[in-house]
Amino acid sequence: MNRHYYISDNLDELEDLESELEASGINTEQIHVLSDRDADVEQHHLHDVNSFMKQDVVHSGEIGAAIGVPLAALVLLGAWLAGWTETPAGWVPFIFLAVVVLGFCIWEGGFFGIQVPNAHFRSLKEKVREGEHLFFVDVDPEQEPLLDRVINHHPQLRLAGTGSASPHWIVSWQHRWHQFKRTI
Repeated sequence: MNRHYYISDNLDELEDLESELEASGINTEQIHVLSDRDADVEQHHLHDVNSFMKQDVVHSGEIGAAIGVPLAALVLLGAWLAGWTETPAGWVPFIFLAVVVLGFCIWEGGFFGIQVPNAHFRSLKEKVREGEHLFFVDVDPEQEPLLDRVINHHPQLRLAGTGSASPHWIVSWQHRWHQFKRTI
């Protein structure tokens, strides 16, 4: 999936845009608005970015995992080279220590990520601070012409860039989950 970012200072226009996209077949779970004025976004019934996704927890946690895996491997390699795995305790304490080291690195990365804005939004964060709103849509390649057609009806939107989107399976799962919740 591809993510398309747009900037606007008009929430009424974004509300119309979201409705048009949904009517054209793009699911609500593919559409998001990032703004510092969350109450205004909610009043316009726009699908806002949740507070967890505004921070860089996932990305920083992945970086922590990338650091933790070699450290955990180093623990296991060191124990094996030192001959400590030949004791009656065997591999168990070292495997446990490796898991603890990996878990700590992921936790520490996520903890750092709570303190910084999401890496995908960093370059656009200044526009949001200035009172503008970041509207972004995750689309499959076959939905690109549909998005272009709807966006062309909104000339006040400014293209702010493109990037990688949430994986298709996550968006699909979110859509099915919301459909399920509506039936119960």
